[in-house]
Amino acid sequence: MSGILTLDVLSAPLRALRLLAVDFPDLPAPVVDVTAIYPDRLSLSLHEPQGGFTAFEAWRAALGIAPDAVDFHVQCNHRTGVLNAQTTYGGADIELTGYMQVPDRAGVA
Repeated sequence: MSGILTLDVLSAPLRALRLLAVDFPDLPAPVVDVTAIYPDRLSLSLHEPQGGFTAFEAWRAALGIAPDAVDFHVQCNHRTGVLNAQTTYGGADIELTGYMQVPDRAGVA
């Protein structure tokens, strides 16, 4: 199997995911992404309805990410707010992303 990556290259993010499941079982379930393209990264994304980044904030606090280390921007013609932060946990690089629908500002002066 020369040149083919094996599941072992994903051991760091998979181990981190296992640790997160044990350490924080009561946190909201994120969308989880692990890929051989970035074998040391575990991506966690949270898609929240209009009204806040509650799930993202719970994960940010649990992972010990400082509020000032979080980036905010909007996308999709200012319809989606995005929070993004990075940290390390359990030997993996963690990318935490939160998405929230931005309230319609039609009619707001």
